[in-house]
Amino acid sequence: MKYHSPVLLKESVDALAIKEDGIYIDVTFGGGGHSREILNRLGTSGRLFGFDQDPDALENTIEDTRFTLIPENFRYIARFLRFHGIKKVDGILADLGVSSHQFDEAERGFSTRFDGDLDMRMNQKSKISAKEIISNYSEEKLAEILFLYGELRNSRNIAKTIVEKREEEKIETSFQLKAALQQYLPNAVEHKILAQIFQAIRIEVNEELEVLKEFLLQTPNLLKEEGRLSVISYHSLEDRLVKRFIRTGLFIGEPEKDFFGNIEVPMQKVGKLIVPDVKEVKINNRARSAKLRIATLKK
Repeated sequence: MKYHSPVLLKESVDALAIKEDGIYIDVTFGGGGHSREILNRLGTSGRLFGFDQDPDALENTIEDTRFTLIPENFRYIARFLRFHGIKKVDGILADLGVSSHQFDEAERGFSTRFDGDLDMRMNQKSKISAKEIISNYSEEKLAEILFLYGELRNSRNIAKTIVEKREEEKIETSFQLKAALQQYLPNAVEHKILAQIFQAIRIEVNEELEVLKEFLLQTPNLLKEEGRLSVISYHSLEDRLVKRFIRTGLFIGEPEKDFFGNIEVPMQKVGKLIVPDVKEVKINNRARSAKLRIATLKK
């Protein structure tokens, strides 16, 4: 697909154990690849709802009476499903991260490869963009997001340099930011470091980790008994949250034990971690960091 090549397509949809008459949710519709595969497996009475806040994705909507596309952030999944009269579903699929289309559109500012406006908003209606963060965040705040979301050990030095450079000249495009930070980008690891910097800013712009937490916390109440959750993540920060939530139902701390030392958690892991095979990575390089985790609602 030109818009976005779905990662782990068969594996992530297999994970839903689709029932022909079931109700399913694709919370990251994008190019519609996963949604089309789900529809292929649904019967005439099955239903599929897709979520996507990006106006570009809405152009990929599927003309099928069984499908409804909701143009909203999936952090509001329960609210908008209720609006459509849906209280419980058989399965939920999430393919986290940025779509190929968003990376390849220079003006969206997601990519380190193209020069474009420092935007990085997945929802174009959002008030805060990458440009606002680079231009207005304090040195301390910049260092914090670079450390927490980019996992950069020299986050304080990078933040200090951004503040110094923006006082000399405005930093408004991808390449201007790259030029300002050139001293931290040795040839051997330039792409890796840039990717970490851009990731940190993008996560802050879109509140990605908070959105993920809010979404995951809603899933146990939305899933029917033995309903399935299928989540593909692309970096350790996302994967850690998904893994921890499936294991404990929490993001920090440990669940309380009863008198007998047992813990009560809403979800149960299904199978082992799944990653793309060599063949898929060769065809689609963006699949290289993908991790699929599957869970079911406990009986």
